[in-house]
Amino acid sequence: MKELLYLKDDQLKEFIQKIFIGYRETFSDTKNILNKYSIGAAHHRVIHILSIYNGITISELLKKLKVTKQSLNRVLKDLNKLEAINYKKGKKDTRMKHVYLNDKGSKIFNEVFAIQKKRIYKALLSSNYKEVLHFNNVLEKIING
Repeated sequence: MKELLYLKDDQLKEFIQKIFIGYRETFSDTKNILNKYSIGAAHHRVIHILSIYNGITISELLKKLKVTKQSLNRVLKDLNKLEAINYKKGKKDTRMKHVYLNDKGSKIFNEVFAIQKKRIYKALLSSNYKEVLHFNNVLEKIING
């Protein structure tokens, strides 16, 4: 394990490239489904977040996605036009707008997730427990800086 402390720049570049390619392949699998609904990666990210945090406020969604209000607005407008999401005003604070996936939005998410799950599940099944645990820990450290 100590050899990891002495990674050369070329090795780090290769690691970063593998992260990029893994991301690209995982999300390219979904392209046909997204095209069927005339939506893209930004829409997919919103749908994914809503699948986890259904009923999230717009401000929390902005924080999670780390995008501008303008770009989120465009995506939400598209998803609303597609009839994939619903809005509800907050019960305590009516100025707060909550976003929900509706049945159509859940259907889109499930179609995309099924495709992504195949790739990830296959990789996890062909890995042992320690590899999965260590990989997850490394991803968490990359995410949290």
